[in-house]
Amino acid sequence: MVNYTNRVMTAIESAIGHEIAWPDRQERAVNSAHFAGLGFSGCIGLVDCTLVKLFQRPRDDGETYFDRKSNYSMNVQVICDQNKRVIYFFAGMPDSCQDLTCLRRSSLWGRLGSAQLFDNGQYFLGDSGYIPLDRLVCSYKRTGGDMDKVDFNTCIAHARVGNEQCIGILKARWHSLKKIRTQLRNPAENAYVIRWIRCCFILHNFLIWRRDEWSEDDHPIELETEDDLGPPPQGARECNRRGLERRQAVQRTCLEINRRPGGVLCR
Repeated sequence: MVNYTNRVMTAIESAIGHEIAWPDRQERAVNSAHFAGLGFSGCIGLVDCTLVKLFQRPRDDGETYFDRKSNYSMNVQVICDQNKRVIYFFAGMPDSCQDLTCLRRSSLWGRLGSAQLFDNGQYFLGDSGYIPLDRLVCSYKRTGGDMDKVDFNTCIAHARVGNEQCIGILKARWHSLKKIRTQLRNPAENAYVIRWIRCCFILHNFLIWRRDEWSEDDHPIELETEDDLGPPPQGARECNRRGLERRQAVQRTCLEINRRPGGVLCR
């Protein structure tokens, strides 16, 4: 059975493995124009992590995979565009690794300054599990009762629903992503699980390209968001513009502090 599965995964990767790809300059411009309509000019994608449950405790360092819901899980980072197409993912880290740690361990971390991946002023949106970076705008972890920050967090949450929907569709289409029934006893089996996840993502993108739309009326999806969205604030686009300018000013200050000796990352 494993040999047959490997052959299928190899065929998927060989035939349509190119489906997971970072957007080119033209595609990034289209993404940016879409998010500009939500008040986030320059945004080219949405980032978040999701937990993929494992059938049983991994043999090595199994306790690090134990999550808050008493399951053993792998943390998978997903970046998607406005069409819910996966443009980048990183898998293989245990649940104990926070979202920011997953980003730092990924190949994308060392390329955030690459002109091949981002044009001037472009970035992606994340939640408060991340920190502000040149190429990452995230919500505030603490608002301190500042209504501008509260409104900005609400606007980001509404924009980021696309990522939650992307992950929900992935798990609704490919039920194996709800719980992978494969043991993790060695690096080869870990690589096998990552390939499995990648093939699910490839097929997901392929169906989007073929315009096989997911009908939530016929097949409702489960959103994993913990954000209390509430209604968008009055004048949401203007709120986003002001909030984005303020957040990016905070990011520039944070980056300047972090470049100094003894600097610490701020939220």
